[in-house]
Amino acid sequence: MMDFLFGRSKTPQELLRQNKRALDKAMRDLDRERQRLEGTEKKVIADIKKMAKMGQMDSVRIMAKDLVRTRQHIKKFIMMKANIQAVALKVQTLKSQDAMAQAMKGVTRAMRSMNRQLNLPQIQKIMSDFERQSEIMEMKEEMMSDAIDDAMGEGDEEEETEQVVQQVLDELGIQMSEDLNKLPTAADALNNATREGQRQPQASMAVVAGGSGGNNNVGDVDADLQARLENLRRE
Repeated sequence: MMDFLFGRSKTPQELLRQNKRALDKAMRDLDRERQRLEGTEKKVIADIKKMAKMGQMDSVRIMAKDLVRTRQHIKKFIMMKANIQAVALKVQTLKSQDAMAQAMKGVTRAMRSMNRQLNLPQIQKIMSDFERQSEIMEMKEEMMSDAIDDAMGEGDEEEETEQVVQQVLDELGIQMSEDLNKLPTAADALNNATREGQRQPQASMAVVAGGSGGNNNVGDVDADLQARLENLRRE
């Protein structure tokens, strides 16, 4: 009812927004007025030059005073705009600070709600239950592993496996030693080479002797044939 009669009270955010709009409007008005005065200044300067060419010095002095006042007003408008910009900057700073305060307020409310929901005794109880259940699970896993090992007899299998591996290695060791014994030694290789060297000269001499005996046999055959031819001629 009071809001209907006297109007609703505005929040600080609404007041800041309203003042910001008013300051922006004032700066736009000052810019328009300054631009109008700058146009007037250019026109006065042109008139002064024109009157000076015509020799109207009294008019030139009056227009010069008007030009000075116009320039002073332009400077005032520029200073006023600078002051309004400073005020607008302060308003914007206040608006940003208010936004930050509202954000912090919301975060604080959320943190308060979360802290209210957190129950430390309940959390400690949950952690204790978790640790106890973890220990029980580990104990059950160990018991199951032991039971499986007993049922499968992995201990005996491991011993038998080691025995088989050791036996195979022993057999391989014996076989390798026998193979190594069968290999010729350096002394045997040297003796064989010496024997081969002695056999080669003897074989060469036998070949030479065989060659000379063959020539004698050929000569005997020729003599026998010659004797038979002589006998045939005599008959």
